[in-house]
Amino acid sequence: MDRRTFALQAAALAGSAAGLPARAQDFVPTEARDFQVLARPVAVPPTGKIEVIEFFWYACPHCFAFEPALERWLERLPSDVGFHRVPVGFDARKEIHQRIFYTWDALGLVDQMHARTFQRFHVQRKPIDSLADMLAFAQDNGVDPAKVQAAWNGFSVQTRCREARRLEDDYGISEMPEMAIGGRFVALARPGVLITTDALINRIRYHG
Repeated sequence: MDRRTFALQAAALAGSAAGLPARAQDFVPTEARDFQVLARPVAVPPTGKIEVIEFFWYACPHCFAFEPALERWLERLPSDVGFHRVPVGFDARKEIHQRIFYTWDALGLVDQMHARTFQRFHVQRKPIDSLADMLAFAQDNGVDPAKVQAAWNGFSVQTRCREARRLEDDYGISEMPEMAIGGRFVALARPGVLITTDALINRIRYHG
């Protein structure tokens, strides 16, 4: 499926659930087609919220196409749902891209730089595949390269990358974007991933 088709279908399905979180428009997702049930649930933080994780990759065209729909979905995030992003690290290149996200996070710059990073890969077509690329990108955006380099090489970022790889293994993530829900389900990388996510949130919310 090409990026434009994925984007249009994802946006349409995300919009169809707007304003109807309690029933997700009566949509009933199908196991194996729309989602997977984890054989071994993953422990989630005891926050009292239903944890949702987006697994993504900056170089993934589907993840880039998915971002606008995801941002609209997040604007309506219920108070009993907690959300965070986890970049995948399936191979050496993706591990570099993990460091991009966690470097921005360590510097408190995710809100400022997350969308710009996707733009760098997919609009400007300038991949960030090394520390040198990252420092050039930081300088282009008025971010101190010395601070970026220190965070990139820091213990915190290394630790977060290891935790991310553990999570992707625990959830059995193989494609992007996929959404983990409540430590129990994974909404698969399909155009309807957000409405499936809503339905699975409701399953946990109303049925435990």
